[in-house]
Amino acid sequence: MFTGIHHIAIICSDYKKSKHFYTEILGLSIRKETYREARASYKLDLDVADQYCIELFSFPNPPQRTSRPEAAGLRHLAFCVTNLDDAIARLHSFDVATEPIRIDELTGKRFTFFEDPDQLPLELYEV
Repeated sequence: MFTGIHHIAIICSDYKKSKHFYTEILGLSIRKETYREARASYKLDLDVADQYCIELFSFPNPPQRTSRPEAAGLRHLAFCVTNLDDAIARLHSFDVATEPIRIDELTGKRFTFFEDPDQLPLELYEV
């Protein structure tokens, strides 16, 4: 029935800060940036490995996330990396804190968590 994931939508509280985080720190490239005057908001389409799209939205005064990350609903977004140590070093070079590396008990693979500017939990998973 499904042929893939079309996009992942994220609402940010500070568009300029989040745009910088996702493009300059995480290195995602911009597909398209649109200002939607009727909504007083931006929509930024970001490429993830030429296969996926993150839609970064800004809205005036969005509500805060109710709890982290164990609330019902989407828990976190995980990015595949080929070298976890290099990815962590890049994040640290931008003063982005990461949790200690963990080992997935089911796969034996290494992973860690970090946060975007709105404390959205993000994961790096070594493949």
